[in-house]
This record gives sequence, C-alpha cells and structure tokens, in this order.
Amino acid sequence: MSSVYWLDPDKPDFPPLSAALQEPNGLLAVGGDLSPERLLAAYQSGIFPWYEDPQPVLWWSPDPRAVLFPNKVHVSRSLRKVLKRGELRVTVDTAFRRIISGCSTLDQSRTGTWITREMLNAYIQMHELGWAHSVEVWRDQTLVGGLYGIGIGRVFFGESMFSRESNASKIALVALCEKLQSLGVELIDCQVGNPHLFSMGAENISRQLFAEHLQRLIGTTPKPQQWGLS
Repeated sequence: MSSVYWLDPDKPDFPPLSAALQEPNGLLAVGGDLSPERLLAAYQSGIFPWYEDPQPVLWWSPDPRAVLFPNKVHVSRSLRKVLKRGELRVTVDTAFRRIISGCSTLDQSRTGTWITREMLNAYIQMHELGWAHSVEVWRDQTLVGGLYGIGIGRVFFGESMFSRESNASKIALVALCEKLQSLGVELIDCQVGNPHLFSMGAENISRQLFAEHLQRLIGTTPKPQQWGLS
C-alpha cells in the first residue's frame, strides 16, 4: 500500500493510469473524497472507486477492462421469449434510491458491503445533478431488479445491478443498451467482467484501448443528461 499514490484532499487530480499496480490489479490511488468534481474527474480518466468500510477510498483502473458495446449486446433465445411475453415492466430514472439500495444488499458481482453509506449518498447526489442514472424492472408494482451507473458524453459507466427475480437484471441490461443507442452512447464500462456480463456480450480490452475510447467519446465539456422515461 505504501507505493500507492495518496490523493491531495484539496485537488481532484489523479496519477496517470500507467501508475496502477499489477497486484492487486488496477489499484491506482488512495484517499480523497467522493465529491461530484472528483468522481467526474475519475470516470473521465478511466478510474472508479471501490472499497469497503473501514478502508479509505480506493481508486482503480484495472487492465484488462471489461466493456460492452450497446449494439453488440447478446440476447439469448430464451431471454427473447421472456421479453416477448412482456410480463416485466421497465422504467428509467424513476427509483434511483431504491435501485442503489437494492444493489447494496444484493450485489451479484462483488463481495462485501462495498456500497458504503458514503458511496450511496455520493451517487444519489450525482443522480440529482443528472450524471447518475438507473434502469428499473418491475413486476406489477414490485421492484424486482435493475442497475445504475454514470453517464458522461457517449459513455455509460456501469456500477452495479441486482435481480430479485430470474432474468430481471438481464432485462435491465437489454433495456439500458436500447436506451443508450437512442442517445448515441457507444460504450458501457463494465469495470471488471464476470460470467453474467460475458454471457450478455461483454468483452475485455486493454486499459490503453479503453483510455483511447474515453478520449474519443467524452467531450471536453460534457453535460449531464435527463434521460426521462424510456
């Protein structure tokens, strides 16, 4: 840990991605806060926070990086049948607090209570500012799954998803890809891949290529977007 860069609490600056450790893969910096300014600077640079209480904030940029191109999402035959039945309803940005709370207790891709109270409050603030978005999946009036992340320019930085019913998170991801394509978004950052994401079309690319995608897809002065109902 002594070789990791400690952030200046008064500046939202990060070291170059090349300074990230190989073990643990991608650990780049420690400290700082989860202010909107620092979070935006981090995501635009290809960096994300991931830590557990009582750790300080840990910042990561792993190599390789898992990504999903929205126009390449894989929808299996069985999932197509589920979608065709239309038993589950999808909304966008209607229950962000409930989605992030659901992810904090039913996260499928990581272990531990990594969505701390500090993170929960930070991403709710990002949602209120128009940067963070959610996709919700409902059976009647019951929330059964969904996902959330950060949208900057033509990139969506996925944070977490959950499912309380079979296929709910898959339906959320398919709906997200459809929404992103309608907005001209070309890339979903999946951070670290897992079998669930790879089965949906995610793939690994190098950290350098990921950084090149960000440079191309995020403008110099990105603005938050209001997604509204899908």
